[in-house]
Amino acid sequence: AFSAPFSHQAIDFLESIGCPRYKIASFELTDLPLIRAVAHTRKPMILSTGMATVKEIAEAVTSARAHGCKDLTLLQCVSGYPTPPEEMNLATLRDMRSRFACKVGVSDHTLGIGVAVAAATLGADMIEKHLTLSRTDGGPDSEFSMEPEEFAQMVSAVKTAVAAIGTVSYGPTPAEMPQLQLRRSLYFANDLKLGDKIKLSDVKTARPCLGLAPRDLNQVVGKHVRREVAAGEPVKWEAIEWA
Repeated sequence: AFSAPFSHQAIDFLESIGCPRYKIASFELTDLPLIRAVAHTRKPMILSTGMATVKEIAEAVTSARAHGCKDLTLLQCVSGYPTPPEEMNLATLRDMRSRFACKVGVSDHTLGIGVAVAAATLGADMIEKHLTLSRTDGGPDSEFSMEPEEFAQMVSAVKTAVAAIGTVSYGPTPAEMPQLQLRRSLYFANDLKLGDKIKLSDVKTARPCLGLAPRDLNQVVGKHVRREVAAGEPVKWEAIEWA
């Protein structure tokens, strides 16, 4: 568990109980003395950027780093409660990572899990979402907070999204390997005797994929068979005379 201090006294208290990291809330992003005091703890710091301009974020980042912060995360945030999803501008995540050379994430006040999942696909290192045991308990955050079951669904969906990103990959995956046999391949449509010339009408495509690929059709038609073949037999190179 960690905390968001709002005063120097709060930092002193949190240090006395071993707070492992600190968050600077969006409304305190321009409080550079507070940021400097947190940076002096040398603990990881999270800066939420609701309402902030690029200049204000840059000042906060520079101040944090200049006073000892080595582990910094910026959260793309909209200080609207709840936030319309179209105002989240998640494309900012990549620019923020590049511009400030730090970890990035979202402080998400939208309803539902869509924004969190989208942020995960854009490489968010951290996702903040408000949690309540029950919205019926009321409170200033209740309207846009998640109940435990919903929070668990979000975590599961985010993990699935991250796993699905993977790497650049072409060709069949392990899950697809059994499906390769469902491709079509070439089959002899008629019985042919040794030396017969293969005509277009002598070949058809069918499943399963036990013979040559359909792309090889033009190389097969016009050749001679080097042995007797039966209708329904997969076309293979060993049955075709190339001389």
